[in-house]
Amino acid sequence: MIRRLKYNEIDFEKYTKCLENSEQRKYSATKDFLDITSNKQWELLVYKDYEAVMPVPYVYKFGIKIVHNPMLCQQLGVFSKQDSVGLNEDFLSFLEKKYLIRIYPFNDFNQFYSGLKKKKNYIIYPDIYEKVYAKYSPKRKRKLRSEPEILKNSEIKEINFSDAENFIKSNFLGANKEQDVSRFIDIFKKFYNSGYVIFSAYFYKDKIVNIIAVYSDKKVNALLGTFNDKNYVKISGASILIDNIIKQNIEKKVFDFEGSELPNVEEFFRGFRPELKPFYIIESSKKDLVKRFLSMKYLFSKQ
Repeated sequence: MIRRLKYNEIDFEKYTKCLENSEQRKYSATKDFLDITSNKQWELLVYKDYEAVMPVPYVYKFGIKIVHNPMLCQQLGVFSKQDSVGLNEDFLSFLEKKYLIRIYPFNDFNQFYSGLKKKKNYIIYPDIYEKVYAKYSPKRKRKLRSEPEILKNSEIKEINFSDAENFIKSNFLGANKEQDVSRFIDIFKKFYNSGYVIFSAYFYKDKIVNIIAVYSDKKVNALLGTFNDKNYVKISGASILIDNIIKQNIEKKVFDFEGSELPNVEEFFRGFRPELKPFYIIESSKKDLVKRFLSMKYLFSKQ
């Protein structure tokens, strides 16, 4: 039996235990991650006594609750000891019957009979760094071999949020509105203050030319953002920063590239020769959302 719980009804101890012991465990489904990215606007679908769980973030538009995954939250879905297609279908059916859905991503373990859209993600699993590096493309290896002059005048430093903030704002690509950039920055700040995000910076001649924002917990490092000064693109600082994080942690932690639908970004990620791990996603256009709302309103009026 699947039931829906509001935020204040969730037993977070049981939720966390289910998530951490699940086959599908994702950092983006943890309480802390969802609390920050959704501003605590999420509910939970629960099977029996937390044998399986499915977090459901939402927003309000014109007073209507709409399922929408938060910024920087790539994958959610069903979490259980062993992935079950039948159980996943039950959760999917419950979700579609009870909610208006704009965007909802499942995780790369969740399988379905239903024909859902897929998106790409790339992951490097723990291994000896030398083996990981050996798989890099020839082009990526060349990018990591700095010329002596560049090497002499460059260094990598971990910096604090205040040092990273202005550079990120000035070099933020992909956000459509100024308020979107502000929201991203606010999330980064909260993650940093909570001890989850590190900012790794590449300095050339004492000037920051690249920054990566990496979400880090005990099992994974996830690339939340790459920010580059376009005047120094030939230095390949972003590649060097990512390789440095991989080198330091890959024996014990997964490295999650967080995927991208942009061809040039996807090509950049693929240079590290990660594994392709696609995941299913539900997406509705605004037009379809309105139609769904009107049909749900009609059905409820008949009950």
